[in-house]
Amino acid sequence: MFFRKRELVDSLNRDLARTRNNRDALASGVTTLSAEIAELEVRLSAERIVGVKNRLRDHYLALAPVIAGFRDATEAAAAFAPEAREITESLDVIAGEVANSIDSLLGDLDRRIEAVRAGNAALELPETFTRHLAAPQNGDPASIKLLS
Repeated sequence: MFFRKRELVDSLNRDLARTRNNRDALASGVTTLSAEIAELEVRLSAERIVGVKNRLRDHYLALAPVIAGFRDATEAAAAFAPEAREITESLDVIAGEVANSIDSLLGDLDRRIEAVRAGNAALELPETFTRHLAAPQNGDPASIKLLS
């Protein structure tokens, strides 16, 4: 009877050791997968920011010629209506402000991309990066606004 109990205890000890080894292997696998998931989340976050940056740049590149076209048209109209010069001057100011703001934002996004890729930033975009261009309402270009 003693021999039988000893076999049972030995068998339970082996089972316990195997179970611990399995647990340790699973824990190691979970740790590895967690690290891989975190790396993929960082890459995805950086790619999302790159996508936002590219969309912003593309829309700016599409808007700049439109503003220039308005400016040229109002400049030509000034020959017939001198008050059009005020519109031309306003368009110059608007174009300069938009260019400066977009350049600044693109620079901020570049820094954010680098920070995320370097692991120095949280995965979520901070509030300062929630600016976006609102889509024109019903095709009305006058409804394009830079929101903050």
